Amino acid sequence: MKNAYLLIDFGSTYTKLTAVDIDNEEILAVAKDITTIEEDIMIGFNKAYEKLVSRLQGMEVNFIKKLACSSAAGGLKMVAIGLVPDLTAEAAKRAALGAGARVIKTYSYELTSFEMNEIRGSKVDMILLAGGTDGGNKDCIIHNAKLIAESNLNIPIVVAGNKVVNDKINEIFNENNVKFTITENVMPKLNVLNVEPAREEIRKIFMNNIIEAKGLKNAESYVNDILMPTPAAVLKAAKVLSQGSDKEEGIGEIVVVDIGGATTDIHSMADGEPTKPGVTFRGLEEPFAKRTVEGDLGMRYSALSLWEAAGTRKIRKHLKDKSINIEETCRSRSQNIMMVPSTEEEIEFDEAMAKVATDIAMERHAGVVEPVYSPLGVIYSQHGKDLLEVNWVIGTGGVLVHSEDPKSILESGCFDNENLNSLKPKNPGFMLDKTYILSAMGLLSEELPDEAVRIMKKYLVEL
Repeated sequence: MKNAYLLIDFGSTYTKLTAVDIDNEEILAVAKDITTIEEDIMIGFNKAYEKLVSRLQGMEVNFIKKLACSSAAGGLKMVAIGLVPDLTAEAAKRAALGAGARVIKTYSYELTSFEMNEIRGSKVDMILLAGGTDGGNKDCIIHNAKLIAESNLNIPIVVAGNKVVNDKINEIFNENNVKFTITENVMPKLNVLNVEPAREEIRKIFMNNIIEAKGLKNAESYVNDILMPTPAAVLKAAKVLSQGSDKEEGIGEIVVVDIGGATTDIHSMADGEPTKPGVTFRGLEEPFAKRTVEGDLGMRYSALSLWEAAGTRKIRKHLKDKSINIEETCRSRSQNIMMVPSTEEEIEFDEAMAKVATDIAMERHAGVVEPVYSPLGVIYSQHGKDLLEVNWVIGTGGVLVHSEDPKSILESGCFDNENLNSLKPKNPGFMLDKTYILSAMGLLSEELPDEAVRIMKKYLVEL
């Protein structure tokens, strides 16, 4: 009898199951089937489970724990609200992204009635309300709290702004029966980030409130815990792989490229400080564990917006057949989201899209160095993270797993001489998450971090 963990990802398209032998630190089997959120989520799970059992080939397995993450029904959709776009609003956005949310929109300054109606119509699951450093501006966050309270929005609000106004917001929200929690300010001092308390609060609310709204209640009777949104599990896996655990060394600074049907997510585990002499850092402090989500860069749902973001020539340069109608081919994929490429031409086009998505997503995620002219001459200023020296770039997602040359897709997101200002990775090694284990290992690392690190080192494939 093997003691195993069953790790479940209720994904937006597929429900993925991973059976892990804890004693021998081995993946026993993986299986997936279409997620059935519209009916009963357990229908898709049961189909995947049947496949898993057949792949276990009669092994006697005792599942001592069943842990899950979820991005079903659009995942965790949030709005972030702050004071200044580049400061508290950006800090709120980063806190939400780090908690595994899809940030539908970020708002700054005092909300207008039009914006409040827009939020009401966006069907978000939660709002993160920030604004002002501790002891700083009070008026803006109070104005926004009143507008939210009067809007009759029946969703949880996480307050993570100027601590001086917490008593007032408590009073406003209680009078209007708003569901809310108050946590530490995401930016207690100018340019200083403090996103972990807000991230943890968002995760707790996701587990306690959102699961029911997403139709996942049926799964709760079967699994021990639905711990977090799927992107948070991937971020958690990347962080423990990079930094290591109590008994196991990490592999150093890494970037994870996750290319999906709707988005391309980049996770970087690096301090991001300037690596070149004479460069000074400016702007908002960068977190060690950073996630960005590009909602216009996807292989299916967002194929048309990928073409709009990249342009025809950028995609065409990766194709042998230059006569292909790029716009129409992207439109066709956006209208046929379950399309699986079968011909050589279709596979090549998918890989061209993946290269462009990786390039643009990494460009947006990485920092830049810009010359600033001063009385002392030219000085160089860095905004964002310096990723030049990261050790590894790790790829995950269907297009990478099924590619015959995943390394070339990942290389398209690295430093190139055409854009010398961008701080993308320069000479990293490359790995592939061939068995889709990152989200599973993020779940496992919540309870068994040493084992999770060792399993990732064993199963991530070096390219």
